[in-house]
Amino acid sequence: MARLSYMRIKYLFFSWLAVFIGSWVIYVRYNSYTELCRGHDCKATICDKYRKGIIDGSACEGLCSKETIYFGKCLSTKPNNQMYLGVWGNLEGVIKCQMENTLHLDFGTELEPRKEIVLFDKPTRGTTVQKFKEMVHNLFKTKLGDQGNLRELVNLILAAADGNKDGHVSLPEAKSAWALLQLNEFLLMVILQDKEHTPKLLGFCGDLYITERVPYTSLYGISLPWIFEIFVPQGLRKRMDQWFTPSWPRKAKIVIGLLEFVEDIFHGPYGNFLMCDTSAKNFGYNDKYDLKVVDMRNVVPEMHLKDVIKDRPCELDSDCVYGTDCSTVCDQRKKKCTADVSQPNLAKICLLVKDYLFRGSPSEIREELEKQIYSCIALKAATKNMEMQHSLILNNLKALLWKKISHTNDS
Repeated sequence: MARLSYMRIKYLFFSWLAVFIGSWVIYVRYNSYTELCRGHDCKATICDKYRKGIIDGSACEGLCSKETIYFGKCLSTKPNNQMYLGVWGNLEGVIKCQMENTLHLDFGTELEPRKEIVLFDKPTRGTTVQKFKEMVHNLFKTKLGDQGNLRELVNLILAAADGNKDGHVSLPEAKSAWALLQLNEFLLMVILQDKEHTPKLLGFCGDLYITERVPYTSLYGISLPWIFEIFVPQGLRKRMDQWFTPSWPRKAKIVIGLLEFVEDIFHGPYGNFLMCDTSAKNFGYNDKYDLKVVDMRNVVPEMHLKDVIKDRPCELDSDCVYGTDCSTVCDQRKKKCTADVSQPNLAKICLLVKDYLFRGSPSEIREELEKQIYSCIALKAATKNMEMQHSLILNNLKALLWKKISHTNDS
């Protein structure tokens, strides 16, 4: 009888403990979700500015008046970068909105701080179109360098800013455009608007913007329920990420698209852009296995990065990191970060796709593929004749992959 009583107490204790831990985990998860997913706050802020006539854009009416734009599943990973699946009429897209007051650059966590205090304060009333063009041109000079073709880029921005396509950029439209131009992704979408691997801009309102939806939103990896993520070992998790991928010819086609994107941003007409987060979640693909860049917020102009990171105080090279993948060297004599990045985009991309391409690769090209991939990973930004080596390695790798899949249906 005493033993039965003891067992009952033990059972009740462990039952209570399980309920307590479960309730605590659910509470923490709920709090995390409500902090991360604040689309209603974002919409309220944007629509308040729109109704007051401060901002305007092609998506404002659908978002705030007709309410034909709906927020769907929350995709946010940071509270101040709100991201949702969305529907706009018969279009499916991704809604992105900035939140929170961030008054400093936080290396390694946030590349595009939102300065709420001064948001939508420019251009001021009375600013002419010509003056606004000069403002945009000077911003581009700061971010991209003094290039002869910046005037052409300014005209592209004005065309994008004209949300209602009436041939005139109003002051509220200009305020929206100016706020958007502070974001790397928006600038890059305008620059690469004709490139197939860049998601299309569907519309904007203030600094909220809607992009084309990509069906497959990660280069590789499997999404697990959060409870399983806690218990799956990291080594097993990495292997599982490679198990659930398309067939090898389709993977090769996706990687060719990724290499083409590297070409698009490497010393293009408006300078060189650096990929400061090359994780698989930033690259997806469509139903035809064409690569699409899911998130370009961490693709930054090289000149802008150099201005931000140079002369930053440091003790170790690890103090000279921008985002997660753009690093420079700490000058031990001056205790300052140098300006030049250590690795080009191509080397980081080859490291990203190494296991992805090796798994299931045809035996007849395996040796040559490994040779080219490892040569690619070893590429250094400061190497003599780096641009020539970069071009040679990239073209050889593309040619090897294309030759193997060009005769297949997957190509």
